Amino acid sequence: MNRRWTLASSVAGAVVVALDGTVLTVAQPRLQRELGASFAEVQWTSTAYLVAVASLLVFAGRLGDRYGQRRVFALGMLGFGAASAAIGGAPGMSWVIGLRAAQGVFGALLQPATLGMLRATYPPDRLAGPLAVRTAAIGLAAAAGPLVGGALVTGLGWRAVFFVNVLPALVFGLPALLRPRRPAAGSRTALDVPGAVLLAVTLSCLVHSLTARPASGAGLAVAAVTAAVLVRHERRTASPLLPPAVVGSRAVGAALGVLVVVSAALFGTLFVATYVLQHRLGLDPLDSSLRSLPLAVLMVASAALCPVLLRRYGPRRTTAGATALLALGVLALSGAGSTPALGCAFALLGAGFGTVMVAATQVVVRQAEVAVAGVAGGLQQTALNVGPAIGVATATALMGAGTATALLTLAAVGVLGVPLTRALPRADGEDDGVLPATDGDRAPAGTGGDRGLLGADGVASITNTADERVHGGVPGRR
Repeated sequence: MNRRWTLASSVAGAVVVALDGTVLTVAQPRLQRELGASFAEVQWTSTAYLVAVASLLVFAGRLGDRYGQRRVFALGMLGFGAASAAIGGAPGMSWVIGLRAAQGVFGALLQPATLGMLRATYPPDRLAGPLAVRTAAIGLAAAAGPLVGGALVTGLGWRAVFFVNVLPALVFGLPALLRPRRPAAGSRTALDVPGAVLLAVTLSCLVHSLTARPASGAGLAVAAVTAAVLVRHERRTASPLLPPAVVGSRAVGAALGVLVVVSAALFGTLFVATYVLQHRLGLDPLDSSLRSLPLAVLMVASAALCPVLLRRYGPRRTTAGATALLALGVLALSGAGSTPALGCAFALLGAGFGTVMVAATQVVVRQAEVAVAGVAGGLQQTALNVGPAIGVATATALMGAGTATALLTLAAVGVLGVPLTRALPRADGEDDGVLPATDGDRAPAGTGGDRGLLGADGVASITNTADERVHGGVPGRR
């Protein structure tokens, strides 16, 4: 496959997943009425998918590194399409929920591979352009989703929103399956199944606890315990699921933190904005969608502009400025009442989020070697699944105090991302060292000597020389 087809496949995979989520929201009321479902069952059509996809993203990325990104992309794309078709023909609500969980499994295979394929196909200095195209396409899908979903549900019924995934799954999944690409050299390491199980339990408990109403304290406690066990396991195992070359990078950790914070602020804000527009201002759903349209427009425009900003200002200043812009948009929305003020606030949100998506994702994917690009993609996607869950949970908890209080708090959450950007590279293309392990937690043989996970005492990072940097978990020269 050439670069254009790889980019088209990556965009198609990302758009199918993004569009599926937005059109489902429109279809849920009709689905509930025709299948005689309760509100709790309808909520599980979203929760089952979110839990499945969030818990498996990183392990799915590792599978792509081991067996080939295109092969895993093909399996994810074709499986996603097959699960969608099955949901469209489901006879009852229990079938819909179960198949949505299966769809989440295939979505987890699909999403990291869309980034891993780009990393394996494009040289590092040309990654920003493809990532900008991918982000802009996601923005368009988010804007078109309610319109497409509304048209399909009105004209053909709720089942049609799932059948629409079948054709792109076949068009892009079959060629990738028939022409797989060999995995990167050095990627045939043993799979860390215990680590994958611990991470899956941690993330599934976290996401489910945050999406439950009210949030589950017991689930959060289980997530904390399994996370601690996971850290201990990863430090001791010979073939960790989370390679030190990825999770030990200060730049990657900061970029993932920014993605979590920014997506939490945005999606929490959008949750509150629905009540602001429809309850406080008395707008109907269509008018509300039109008021928020500048968000999608500016997200697409800012994604297209981001490669230029990265070349001129570097990831650090670009991401910091965009994060502050998004926080300003949340703040502006808290006091907006007129149409121009609302449009300006949503435009700031879109411009900030679109830029951060490209800039932070580029740091995560570029800093990782090709042999671990799938894991990096899985971590990026995990951040974008956990962040919204945190944001919506925060917004829900604060709604009782008023929408203004909730939005001001979410603006503060967005501001937390600004200091994180100090760990990002100053210039586009600047490499980042990995954090050293403590004496008691040295990295195992084959993972870069002493450079492993951050020790418990918080040892400061170091910048390796060109001959000492860790690439894909093994030392190498450039």
